[in-house]
Amino acid sequence: MTSADASPRRAGIIGRPVAQSLSPVFQRAAFAACGLDATYDAWDTGAEALHGRIVSLRGPGYLGANVTIPYKELVIPHLDELGGSSARVGAVNTIVNRAGRLYGFNTDGPGFVAALRNEAHFEPAGRTFLLLGAGGAARGIAFALAEAKAGKLTILNRSAARGERLAEDVSAVAGARAAALTPEPARTLPEAYDCIVNCTSIGMHGSGSEFELPVSLDGVAPDVLVVDVVYAPEETPLLREARALGMPALGGLPMLIYQGALAFELWTGVPAPIDVMFDAARKGLVERAARAATT
Repeated sequence: MTSADASPRRAGIIGRPVAQSLSPVFQRAAFAACGLDATYDAWDTGAEALHGRIVSLRGPGYLGANVTIPYKELVIPHLDELGGSSARVGAVNTIVNRAGRLYGFNTDGPGFVAALRNEAHFEPAGRTFLLLGAGGAARGIAFALAEAKAGKLTILNRSAARGERLAEDVSAVAGARAAALTPEPARTLPEAYDCIVNCTSIGMHGSGSEFELPVSLDGVAPDVLVVDVVYAPEETPLLREARALGMPALGGLPMLIYQGALAFELWTGVPAPIDVMFDAARKGLVERAARAATT
């Protein structure tokens, strides 16, 4: 894709809810910075409309789409082919239109690993991780960590069966050591970890859990890195607790930007302007916080 293309191309994010998504903010800024005639919209999509939305992406005016909660796994049957690690991950967060054929990719996991390395200066090789959740984001992150040679992954999920399935999949396909835990009230984490990652929507604005903690950090060593993939105008309860305990913490914005940058490159073939995307997203968060303070 080049700036000489005859007509604007379209991309967007598919999910429910998507009104609070920052993706339109930084993707539009990236298109503009690269001189690309393209638009990016938030496509709030009910389950009954999902198939039609995916079909529309086959049109010549579409670059593709990002996919978010709750459709990262549900979109797969609607696609023609899976690329990268998406087949073994079993979740897609980026759809690319190539001459009317739809290809699914998962940039969540690689984006997460890039955020660890570039923003937290944390190398995952040989480290132990506790992943909270076993949904689409957790699957992408688990497989990417396995590919990055993480030492061990433990999955803590409300549904024991789903957590065990992810642990088994990662162990079988990626050769990582993985185990599953079922949450209990006031759970004390049974072992030490180098990094704890919230892959659930707990703490997300509009989720009904804005003030909840996915797990207690009581008794966790102060040098454990705490990562929350949720991004918000203010820090999530998990990140606030981590910082109050003097623990290193990383919010969800870097992962969001790096996974979005990979999607941008898949759509356009152009290197993503990372700094522009970060600046636009941070400005968007500030403006969102200001609007919230006046309502």
